[in-house]
Amino acid sequence: MPPPDPRFTMANERTFLAWTRTALAFIAGGLAVEQLLDTSRTSRLLVSVPLIVLGGLMGVAGYWRWRASEDAMKEGRPIGESQMPRFLAGVFVLLAIGALVLVVESSR
Repeated sequence: MPPPDPRFTMANERTFLAWTRTALAFIAGGLAVEQLLDTSRTSRLLVSVPLIVLGGLMGVAGYWRWRASEDAMKEGRPIGESQMPRFLAGVFVLLAIGALVLVVESSR
């Protein structure tokens, strides 16, 4: 099997870096919520901990996706579909609902 075109490998690497930037943004957002939100400690933790955990999961998922894509390209197999976007969409809905509840509760 000939090696994959370097452009594909570099595109895969850029995608991995995008996953990494997004993971870092979630972690930074969670830390910002913990430090800057003016509400109870419990409320801050309810928002910040899931963001930080999600950032960590995204970093790991980005690596797994990068590795699977690299292996598939080297072996000439099709690159499988990622389930992470579906997972993230579900988590975003839950986070949005949680944030909405906190906003409503803090405005009372």
